[in-house]
This record gives sequence, C-alpha cells and structure tokens, in this order.
Amino acid sequence: MYQAKRVDLFTICNYTFLTLFCLLTVYPLFFVLIGSLNDGNDYMRGGVYFFPRDFSLANYNVVLQDERLYTGFKVSIGRTVLGTLTSVFFTAMVSYAMSRNNLIGRTPYYWVHLFTLFFGGGLIPYFLVLKSLALINTFWVYIIPGLFSVFNMIILNAFFREIPEEIHESATVDGAGEFRIFLLLFIPLSAPVLATVALWNAVHHWNSFFDAMIFTTKPHLMPLQLFLMKMIREADVISNSQFVPPQVQRQISVQTIRMAAIVVSTVPILLVYPFLQRFFVTGFMVGSLKG
Repeated sequence: MYQAKRVDLFTICNYTFLTLFCLLTVYPLFFVLIGSLNDGNDYMRGGVYFFPRDFSLANYNVVLQDERLYTGFKVSIGRTVLGTLTSVFFTAMVSYAMSRNNLIGRTPYYWVHLFTLFFGGGLIPYFLVLKSLALINTFWVYIIPGLFSVFNMIILNAFFREIPEEIHESATVDGAGEFRIFLLLFIPLSAPVLATVALWNAVHHWNSFFDAMIFTTKPHLMPLQLFLMKMIREADVISNSQFVPPQVQRQISVQTIRMAAIVVSTVPILLVYPFLQRFFVTGFMVGSLKG
C-alpha cells in the first residue's frame, strides 16, 4: 500500500533556503547577460531586470570585432590546457614521491615545501628570478612557475598515502619500477582527486591576468582576462571610436559593452564546468574522508 512521504518543517526550510541561495548566485550573471543583449541607450534608461526590453546584438558585434579577443582566446586556451596538464602531472609526481616512506630526506623536503607555502620572497625577487631564467615576455612564464603547487601536493599526498601498500608491493614483486607504478596504478586510482586539482588549476589559469600584466608586454601574449580588463577600461573610447559605424554607436553604451565582454569571457568556462562537476564533487568527498 502506497504511503505518502511526510515532509517536515526542516525540509521545507532547507529547500526554501537553497532555492533563494541559488537565485542570489545565478541572478548577477543573468543580469549581466540580459544587459548585454539589450540596446545600450535603452539600457541606460534603467528598468531592465529580467528580460531584454529592446533586444540588440550590437554590443557583441563591437566586442567580437576586436582582434585582441581572438588572440586572448588562443593564449588563455593554450595556457589553460598546457598549464593544467603539466601542473597536475608534476605535482602528482612530487606527491607520489613524498608519500613513499623510503624516500631519503622526506621530512626535510616536506618542511621546506611547507615553508614556501607561508613565506615568499616578494614580487621584485620573483621578477628577477624569472628574468634570469629568460622567461619574461615568453609564453612559458605562464606555465613553468605553476608546474608545482604545495597546497595541491599536500592534498594529493594525503590521498596517495591512503592507497593500500599491498598494491605497491605486488607491483614491485612483478618487476615494476616507481615511475611505472605511479603512472599505471596510482594515477588511475586517483582520478577523482586529480580531476578536482585539475579543475582548480584550469580555473586559475583561465582567470589569471596579473602575471600577464607584470611579466609580458607583447600583444600576442595577452590572455583573455587581460583583454577583458582593457576592454572594460576602454569601453568609453571604443563606443565613440570612428571604426564603429554610426548606426551601431546608437545601439551601444559603455555599460552594455562591458557586460558583453564579461559574457564572452565567461561562457567557455561555463561550458567546460558541467563535464568536470561530478569529478569535482567526488574528489572533494573522497579527499575529505581520506584526509
């Protein structure tokens, strides 16, 4: 016999709170989206809150015509893909070594790593180090300094240490070396936590602009986020530029151009996130339980 499930007061309050929290989280992005799709001059009158009142794609027409946008996309995609893969691989390799009890000097290594997590030399010594390595004004200035992360190493190290020692011993008896054990056994067993660390690295690389602003001056090395920052600063100049046709100028404003630039830079990471979200949740849960 079917028995209706009882809904208590806590469940109602919980769903109500989560719904309001989701709306508060999503609405700012939705507000930027509808503003970018509205006629600029009409938007300046105010009152556009939920739907475009005067639909127009003129703002995107101006943003997408800027060649720096496509350069920024190439640089950001390149540094995100290459930077994430290399950072996860090298950090995981160090974490695996640190998880082995037979590593000579493991404790001093660990404390040296931990020291760098809390204390740094500052921006000027960091710049001089990169300059001495000939990384200034090269694409590798985005990749090489981020090859290793102490914080991610601690998380991966905790996960590797929880993998049963019998797996390592049986592989050693079969003649496998340390690198082969790491690559063929520990990496597949650590897919959820590696995906989580990869997502952190990917978001970091995609959103980074400070290193490009400090360590590069060449236009072809400008990432998307730096282009976005310049677009926001120069929106008033662009909206009155002689290269923008008069009929388009009548449909745009500084504010709506900025909104269109924000949407263009945000869409790629929103498209990728759903595919990694399940690994993100799983990795967090496993990491919290095993940590």
